[in-house]
Amino acid sequence: MEHTDSRDAIDTGRPTTSAHVDTFARDHLPPPGQWPELRFDLPGLHYPERLNCAAELLDHVTPGRPVFRTPSGDSWTYGDLRTRVDRIAHVLTSELGVVPGNRVLLRGPTTPWLAACWLAVLKAGAVAVTVLAQQRPHELATMCEIARVGHALCDIRSVDDLAKAEIPGLRITTYGGDAPDDLLHRIQRRVSPGTPDEPYLAVDTAADDVALIAFTSGTTGRPKGCMHFHRDVLAIADTFSEHVLRPHADDVFAGSPPLGFTFGLGGLVVFPMRAGASALLLEQAGPKQLLPAIAEHRVSVLFTAPTAYRAMLEELDSYDISSLRRCVSAGENLPAATWQTWHQRTGLRLINGIGATELLHIFISAADDDIRPGATGVPVPGWHARVQDENGEPVPDGEPGLLAVRGPVGCRYLADPRQSEYVRDGWNITSDTYVRDADGYFRYVARADDMIISAGYNIAGPEVEDALLRHPDVVETAVVGLPDEIRGQTVVAYAVLRAGARRDPEALRAFVKAELAPYKCPRRIVFMDALPRTATGKLQRYRLRTGVNPGHTEDSSGGTESDLRSTHGDLA
Repeated sequence: MEHTDSRDAIDTGRPTTSAHVDTFARDHLPPPGQWPELRFDLPGLHYPERLNCAAELLDHVTPGRPVFRTPSGDSWTYGDLRTRVDRIAHVLTSELGVVPGNRVLLRGPTTPWLAACWLAVLKAGAVAVTVLAQQRPHELATMCEIARVGHALCDIRSVDDLAKAEIPGLRITTYGGDAPDDLLHRIQRRVSPGTPDEPYLAVDTAADDVALIAFTSGTTGRPKGCMHFHRDVLAIADTFSEHVLRPHADDVFAGSPPLGFTFGLGGLVVFPMRAGASALLLEQAGPKQLLPAIAEHRVSVLFTAPTAYRAMLEELDSYDISSLRRCVSAGENLPAATWQTWHQRTGLRLINGIGATELLHIFISAADDDIRPGATGVPVPGWHARVQDENGEPVPDGEPGLLAVRGPVGCRYLADPRQSEYVRDGWNITSDTYVRDADGYFRYVARADDMIISAGYNIAGPEVEDALLRHPDVVETAVVGLPDEIRGQTVVAYAVLRAGARRDPEALRAFVKAELAPYKCPRRIVFMDALPRTATGKLQRYRLRTGVNPGHTEDSSGGTESDLRSTHGDLA
């Protein structure tokens, strides 16, 4: 059947029929005229109009093959996973009242149960809202407000901050606890001795029904909900994974990004399952945990940030990593020196890539002999990219400009006016400055906005500023990213305090940690008498970034390198 992209269907008055009873997500898609142009150039991207991505991922693999492993030795087969997903889906719909289209928040460490909950939500036709286990009550409340979340499945170890958020109308169901209404107790009660499990028939969702809302921070600090369809979940596997990563069914995937990041969701769940492979799911996945895990579990495909690859070099000789055959680096720019050193020490060529939450996963990359150290790569098959100026005109090769991309997945913010900033003339504008070489390779230059990228995390400076300004002693503040050899960038806050206030950087850091995820906390707090401003009062951030700091009176470090516990884990 010829595929019709949903934007064309909407524009011509022929939208697909949604399976959603709760139509909030579809009702709050951007207007059709603000959508990017969607391209389905590869035969593998011609999906049927009715599609449930969870069923697609679960139902094409031999049940006895392994799918998820844990450091403790637990191993789930595809058959185990399908049974547990079906049980969770039954509980969601028959006991918890979830109907197709409802938003269900998922929160917890990276475990097979979190992955099973994600698949069950999608199989039941609901919309998964993925968040990080680290995010604080204020952040969770904002995301739930934006997405109108009514249900949550939460690991018992991550429930406290979610409960403290006091989100109106939110029904929280925990898993992994001892309470009678715990999700795992609920699904166990559905099992009758000697009676086979009742399969759950996947909801017949449309390919362009929203399956996932993933949040990304904007430069204003207010998170943006990125809405992705059922077909989008498969498209990232059928482009980057199939044509660049090229996994085998006997591969074992592992990595540092949690499932709350689309980088982790793709690399640790979607890609291995699409290939019939397995994944080692690590709750603690910093550099010090990755090396022994690779050695013990014979990991062959690794996903992490350049920060982790640099950190792992220090202890590389202590572990047998001969099982590795694919190493993917994303989340921040990969320096050529890191690529070269990793290659010299391991013989492995790091697969660099750039992706975005708005586009779900990696869209520019290269592998094997096509890799050029220092360059990100070329457009992934199925994707198109160019470098353009502020007016949307392509710039000549060799000149810097804004990176613009389009492909089978595009930015669709949930009721957010910033849609018109990200999508212009049918292209997704990623806020990255790039140069395209004459032979078509794309090279990263810098971020084009105020986003700070530290150890693979995107951190909006204004969001950290808002948290600092909630402290009663802070009168003014500015947060910027400064170069850092270990993290790429480090978060530095410049603060002006009220008269007579004690200049205590650790107290301010503790305050921010209570407000935001720890990785957003400033590594350094610099106290100033005044922030640098123009004659008209405009803050001169460039002076803070370049170290020209009039009014500087005290520079206080907010931690040591030992505080960096992991790349995508808990940052102290």
